[in-house]
Amino acid sequence: MLAQRWQKGRLLNIGCAHGPDFLPFTQIFDLYGVDFSTEMLKLARKYSQKFKFPVSLSVSDVSHLPYADETFDWAISVATYHHIKGKKEKQVALSELRRVLKPGGEAFITVWNRCQPRFWFKPKEVAVTWRKRDKTLERYYYLFSYPELEKLVKKAGFEVLKSFPESSYRLPIKFFSKNICLLVRKGG
Repeated sequence: MLAQRWQKGRLLNIGCAHGPDFLPFTQIFDLYGVDFSTEMLKLARKYSQKFKFPVSLSVSDVSHLPYADETFDWAISVATYHHIKGKKEKQVALSELRRVLKPGGEAFITVWNRCQPRFWFKPKEVAVTWRKRDKTLERYYYLFSYPELEKLVKKAGFEVLKSFPESSYRLPIKFFSKNICLLVRKGG
C-alpha cells in the first residue's frame, strides 16, 4: 500500500530493528534506518544482504536523528514511539520526525492500542515481560488511545490523513485492535 502510494524517494525507517519493514520499499527507494540498538542494526545489515537491498543504517535515539532538516520524503516507524517514556519526550521525538521530513512528506506510524483486550485493566504505562532464549526482559510500553495519538501528532505539526487498525477490523471493533496505525503528512 505505502510503496504504491509513495512510489519513490528517500525513506527513513525509525526504530528499524532487524529490517523487515524495508522489504516493500527495496526496489525504488533510497533506504535509511535508525535504531538505538547496535545489535539490531547488525541484524538489519545481515537482513539487507540476505534480501539484496542497499540501506544506510545509523545508531540513533529517536529524539536526536542524525540527519539535516528536510532530508526525507517518507518515513515509517513501526512499534517504536510506544517505548518512549514521558509525554514531553514523545513530543520531542515526533517533532524530530517532522524536522527531517520534507514539506508534504508523509509518515506511517504504529503503536500499541490501549483498548486491546489484554490491556483493559492495566494502566497506560506497562512493563511487558519478553522471554528470549535464556533471558527475560521487562520492556516499557505506553498504551495509546486513538484520540491521544492523533492529538500528539497534530501538536507536533502533522496532519492526520488516516487513522486505522493494523488489520481488517471494522467500527466499532477497530478500537480493540492490537495496534493503532496513522498516516500523517508534514505541512508547509
